[in-house]
Amino acid sequence: MSYAMAAGLQAAVYQRLVEDAALSALVGAAIHDAVPPGRVPPLYVTLGPEEARERGDGTAGGAWHRFTVTVVSESAGFQQAKAVAGAVSDALVGVELSLARGRVSSLNFLRARARRETGGQARRIDLIFQARVDEGV
Repeated sequence: MSYAMAAGLQAAVYQRLVEDAALSALVGAAIHDAVPPGRVPPLYVTLGPEEARERGDGTAGGAWHRFTVTVVSESAGFQQAKAVAGAVSDALVGVELSLARGRVSSLNFLRARARRETGGQARRIDLIFQARVDEGV
């Protein structure tokens, strides 16, 4: 197993989200690698937890990475958050991500969970994606 490509994968996912025109039209610059300190915007996207496990084919280093991208909205309903979550999914699925080391051989949407937070004041959608990264070319 190799976890050596995890930082590159995270950077590529973040860069892809920041550069996506449809997503930027919805949230502007409110795309973060971590929740910003202080007062957060009423609508934002942030990268979340990640799990990695061995890819397991024995030919080269690599791993499966499951990672979360979270959408948070202070809107009264889920419509705004769902529109942003759809744009996040569109930005990541079916595109090539360039890594400094290795390559992403697949990136797929696995599932999402939508819920109310902070006493019903905010809406949160956690999108789970799975990427396969390979050390070899």
